[in-house]
Amino acid sequence: VAVQYMVFSQVFRSVDNFVLYLLSGTIVFNFFSEAAGQALGAIVNNASLVKKVYMPKYIYPVTKVFSSGINFLISMVPLVIVALVTGEAVTAAYLVLPYAMVCVMLFSIGWGMLLSALMVFFRDVQFLWGVFSMLWMYMTPLFYPENILSEQYAWIMDVNPMCRYVKFFREVVIGGSVPSPELFLECFLFAAVAVLIGGAVFRRTQDRFIFHI
Repeated sequence: VAVQYMVFSQVFRSVDNFVLYLLSGTIVFNFFSEAAGQALGAIVNNASLVKKVYMPKYIYPVTKVFSSGINFLISMVPLVIVALVTGEAVTAAYLVLPYAMVCVMLFSIGWGMLLSALMVFFRDVQFLWGVFSMLWMYMTPLFYPENILSEQYAWIMDVNPMCRYVKFFREVVIGGSVPSPELFLECFLFAAVAVLIGGAVFRRTQDRFIFHI
């Protein structure tokens, strides 16, 4: 974050409180990227347990996301400290942050189950995910302002779920206000769709895991 701040703060001077803007977006996206990346190999890397110990297989990717969630919780501490140091008030709006955190975790669980299932049958998924997650990062306004894209490419923000979660955090920690009901609903819907799709793919393929790990 410090390196990115030194580089991009000189480019995007129009962004208010750039260090907090950068940190809040980076924390949210890094959690998702780490959680999904850890969950990706949850089945393959635990092949011996999957073969010998009977338990619901979805536990493997879900626990990976929860373990990354610990880092997510800890990262809230420096976020609050930076907010205070840079002059932002810690308001009652912070009480809604757990809602956004739960939505991001559910969204990550959905992706984790999807990726872990695909990884069993297509081992190259781990390399493709590295490229895809990097592209996703640059498509999310972490270090550049949201309005930098022209109207022609504004649809990228509309279809990018991570933009909603990052925006939710920023409205709380920078704006000091509770996000709109529409943003609450969008965060939940993206999380629900991810869980439903990831869970459906995982459930339909889990009985064949043992033949491919």
